[in-house]
Amino acid sequence: MAEQKASSEALERLDAITRRLRRDCPWDREQDERSIVPHTVEEAYELADAAARGDDEKLLDELGDVLFQVHFLALLLEERGAGDLAAVADGMTEKLIRRHPHVFADVEAETSRDVLRNWDQIKRDVEGRGTDDRFADIPENLPALLYARKILRRADPDAGSPPPPDHDERDTAERDVGQALLSLVAKSRSLGVDPELALRAAADRYRDERS
Repeated sequence: MAEQKASSEALERLDAITRRLRRDCPWDREQDERSIVPHTVEEAYELADAAARGDDEKLLDELGDVLFQVHFLALLLEERGAGDLAAVADGMTEKLIRRHPHVFADVEAETSRDVLRNWDQIKRDVEGRGTDDRFADIPENLPALLYARKILRRADPDAGSPPPPDHDERDTAERDVGQALLSLVAKSRSLGVDPELALRAAADRYRDERS
């Protein structure tokens, strides 16, 4: 209970600071979603870097940066009557419950692969994303590697294997994949090909063949 109270008070302080900056800081007053989101993306990458390095102190700092981005963007919604931070939190809570019926309802999911399969099915059938196009809601502005990964998972959720449970095996697998990717980037340079564009084009062809 004490931890929950401390968290609540800390979030209230952050909310108050965010509102004051929006009101009193000339730079913050000028911002909108389009100007802020590039910073949000940059902070997300810095957060990912801290996580990959196992740097807890940096991770704590970067989580704060991302949390501020959420508060600020929610405040922009609030200003035009389109939502607020409470609506963001409520929507996320409802989504998590809806997408985890194996936790909150009576659906069976024994493996992480089962969870992902259910997740995709819920997004299509329950949340009305779709259409029969399983690729419809994949953002096209994702970096090519993430884009290709999502395309492949949507095309065949059952393909692939879970990551090796052993830390050393996982490190070896990551090293092997990283070296293979680096070799392909080197090859693309020797051929005068942009690897980002090449991978995106290949993913698009794969998607079109299976749509």
